[in-house]
Amino acid sequence: MDRELKLPAAFLERMKGMLGAEFEEFIESYERKRTFGLRVNTAKISCEEFERIVPFEVQKIPWVENGYFYGEESRPARCPLYQAGLYYLQEPSAMTPASRIPVEPGEFVLDLCAAPGGKATALGAALLGKGLLVANDISTSRSRALLRNLELFGVSNSFVANETPGKLVKAFPEFFHKIVLDAPCSGEGMFRKEEALARDWTPEKSAELARVQRELIMQAVDMLRPGGLLLYSTCTFAPEEDEGTISYLLGQHPDMELVDMPGYKGFSQGVPSWGNGDERLKKCIRLFPHKMNGEGHFLALLKKPGDALDPSPAVQVRPDKNTRKWVEEFFQEIGLKSFQGETFDWNRMETRGDKVYYLPPAGGNFRGLTFLRNGLYLGDLKKNRFEPSQPFALALHKGDAEAVISLQVTDERLTRYLKGETLLIEPEEASHKKGWHLLCAEGYPIGFGKLVNQTLKNKYPAGWRV
Repeated sequence: MDRELKLPAAFLERMKGMLGAEFEEFIESYERKRTFGLRVNTAKISCEEFERIVPFEVQKIPWVENGYFYGEESRPARCPLYQAGLYYLQEPSAMTPASRIPVEPGEFVLDLCAAPGGKATALGAALLGKGLLVANDISTSRSRALLRNLELFGVSNSFVANETPGKLVKAFPEFFHKIVLDAPCSGEGMFRKEEALARDWTPEKSAELARVQRELIMQAVDMLRPGGLLLYSTCTFAPEEDEGTISYLLGQHPDMELVDMPGYKGFSQGVPSWGNGDERLKKCIRLFPHKMNGEGHFLALLKKPGDALDPSPAVQVRPDKNTRKWVEEFFQEIGLKSFQGETFDWNRMETRGDKVYYLPPAGGNFRGLTFLRNGLYLGDLKKNRFEPSQPFALALHKGDAEAVISLQVTDERLTRYLKGETLLIEPEEASHKKGWHLLCAEGYPIGFGKLVNQTLKNKYPAGWRV
């Protein structure tokens, strides 16, 4: 690879000044092939079980507990386990930020710039359906991709917003226990992955983006409750966007505290002289491609002083009697034993027109906000009956329902199902003789079908097919 053709001269000059003796090693890393990664959805499956059933070769990512490298030839997006929401495809370094903020079930969590969903799916999995995840993106098209990924992961307690951060600040003052701000940046750390970023790069971009980042991080602090944690990250090497933005925040909020994060031998410290000289900047983490198997990243974890406020009250909805009757009939048909391992809470079920939703267990001030989804879309009401949605199928965990048809991950019928085809099912493969069933890969739900005379009529929606 001719590095002068690929990497802008002004970028190379600046990196040479930043890295000194390490510069040549840094440049040589661009000659190496990029790495590919996936992150296991531990809300649905343990890493041990995943390793047992995954049909292609994976290798642990040493700095992310539930992260794995895979070979480019594996094509994991075509595997039925991906369609079951058991893992998310993500560049290994990009997994780091969400792995460094300790999210607990029941907390209120915000992903401020969330699309396409890499961090949001990790945060949602950590919440285990408890508390509230607000996942926001200002772009309508990108927020649709965000919603799809959260649905694929089976996240049932999210509010997916398509709003300006300024409007969110008014709705959620000092509301969240944890906030992730993966800020829009110049993308220098992703030049090897996306060459278009290198072609479009200019030295002026960092100054423009730093202004945006500083406004965003100040808004994030306003939404963080006392005692809460804020994780700021970028995928750039630019000091102005990294230590510079954190320096600005500390200047405006000197009481904010930089927090240590779990380390790894390939991590580098933040550099105080690349910011305002504050020695606390050493607690930031920098990821360089010549020091580990990943792309470039920067992250900083900050704590707001004070004690957490009391939590918001739980959501209480009075479900429509007829809706409950029809949904209960469907639950009886599939032998629903639990929902994500818990008792289904009828007080969280809401009907809007002919659509049925399962609201998050905790709410916020959503009034006036533009959003794509509040909670989980359960299904539709059709002539005195309930028809389940694809997101509902994916929100169900292994063992939640009785009426299942579970095939081995290598069974070609799973691929045919994902294309929308009808399947022939042997009598011993189905739990019930007829009616609604969950089609599963190794016990993990992929979607619904209706069994009639040993034929499974495909209910996998056209928009989801592969």
